[in-house]
Amino acid sequence: MSDQQPATMNDDEAAAFADEVFDRARRGDADMLGRLLDSGLPVNLRNHKGDTLLMLASYHGHHQAVRVLLEHGADPLIANDNGQLPIAGAAFKGDLPMIELLIEHGVPVDAAAADGRTALMLAAMFNRSEILEFLLAKGADPVRQDVRGANALAAAQTMGAADTAARLQALAG
Repeated sequence: MSDQQPATMNDDEAAAFADEVFDRARRGDADMLGRLLDSGLPVNLRNHKGDTLLMLASYHGHHQAVRVLLEHGADPLIANDNGQLPIAGAAFKGDLPMIELLIEHGVPVDAAAADGRTALMLAAMFNRSEILEFLLAKGADPVRQDVRGANALAAAQTMGAADTAARLQALAG
């Protein structure tokens, strides 16, 4: 047996390592993320903005990295410091395949952070008709309200999103 102590990182080295890990998520390096997670990296690690690895990978459209993170137990319902969830970020970005992937891995269709905004509300707000239709088909509640009392139709109308507003108005009528 050796009397040597295991090598430890100083604070600067640890910060540099963490920055690199978050950059790997941002760039979608699924293989490296998988190896790091298999080696004990906490899957729900958060950066200084409260973004998890899953939030960064999903927001930047890296489907394989998101799949790896979810398969390692990443929690898709952890909001960042701005109160955003990965599914809301995908709706904002217009990434239907990412929304499909998140829902396929158990994210509730009406998942919302503290502000109460759902992916349906964001899809309506940004006139993303294809996402709106998908979420409605999956059971999204068009009359659900955020903390200010606005629903998806109100969000669409506020932003002048004509197509999604018309579709939601037809549902309400």
